[in-house]
Amino acid sequence: MSYADAAPIGELARLVSGDLIGDPTTPIQGAAVLSEAGAGQITFIDHADRLRTLSGVAAVVAPRDATGADCPMVLVDDVYAAFDLIIARFSKAARPKPKASIHRTAVIASTASLGADVCIGPNVSIGEEVVIGAGVTLHAGVVVMDGCRIGAGTTIFPNAVLYHDTVLGQRCIIHACASLGANGFGYRQHEGRHCLSAQLGSVQLGDEVEIGAGSTVDRGAYGATRIGDGTKIDNLVQIAHNCQIGRHNLICSQVGIAGSSNTGDYVVMGGQAGVRDHVTVGDNAVISAMSGVSNDVRAGETMLGAPATPVREQRLRLAAFAKLVEMRKDFKTLRSKIAEIEKQLAATAGQPSAATRVDRAA
Repeated sequence: MSYADAAPIGELARLVSGDLIGDPTTPIQGAAVLSEAGAGQITFIDHADRLRTLSGVAAVVAPRDATGADCPMVLVDDVYAAFDLIIARFSKAARPKPKASIHRTAVIASTASLGADVCIGPNVSIGEEVVIGAGVTLHAGVVVMDGCRIGAGTTIFPNAVLYHDTVLGQRCIIHACASLGANGFGYRQHEGRHCLSAQLGSVQLGDEVEIGAGSTVDRGAYGATRIGDGTKIDNLVQIAHNCQIGRHNLICSQVGIAGSSNTGDYVVMGGQAGVRDHVTVGDNAVISAMSGVSNDVRAGETMLGAPATPVREQRLRLAAFAKLVEMRKDFKTLRSKIAEIEKQLAATAGQPSAATRVDRAA
């Protein structure tokens, strides 16, 4: 992919605080991964040995031990962080932030308060007493119900829904079709019917929280369901009512966290992991993909399996399980040998001893 807004390689080297080897005036028209990069583009490699795979690119971001490229090199400590900055630089040139405007089809309640430089897209609906901070972008079809508050610099993508009284911090990103603040799945049985319990709480997100496409966060029954600053939630994740999610968590796709469970800070959950209700997961814990957490998890622990257990224990179980076929064969062999020995013992049990036979002969 190429962009019209080219930059000299020297400018990009300064952007990433890298050391440039080559002509600083070399024009760079875009950035792409190694398998897709072509003429005029910059790419990156994560190991010096991959220099030999370069072909036809304008420049490369490389580790500091890389040498001998046929094109300009920008040497850095962290190639991923550096390339992120370069990609962002070209992406901004290609897709600038929408200009502040309010589309004529947007429906905005008279009691709503809009900050400076907001961008309100087509068919957006904003309810009563809503407060929207400066620089917020609401893309087409977003619904913001009564009493919501959206912090400055937040972006909400098409068709996401904020139910009433939902609160978002600053610089949050809510992706398409996410739903924040729906009723929790809290039912009680009364006279043979499932009756919805009170769902009077709300959803509160801290600053710089990201919610993936199609993910859902249910409101608390009486208090708030909270997600801490900096937490990133992937697509198709379910956070149930009353959950308290800590700061800077990483929660991968299709994770489900049941009601009233809590996580500490810097928790990581792999795809399709499940957490039962009323469980606490400690700071810096890691829940491996497809694990099922049914009990509290200690801080710093890595859990694996269903039911989830500490990874060191689970690996021992898996290693033993892998040997079961051979162990079964060995067991059958041993059982046959024991049966043969028992047969031999039974055959000799009724015979007189050698000493008895000698006495009789005398």
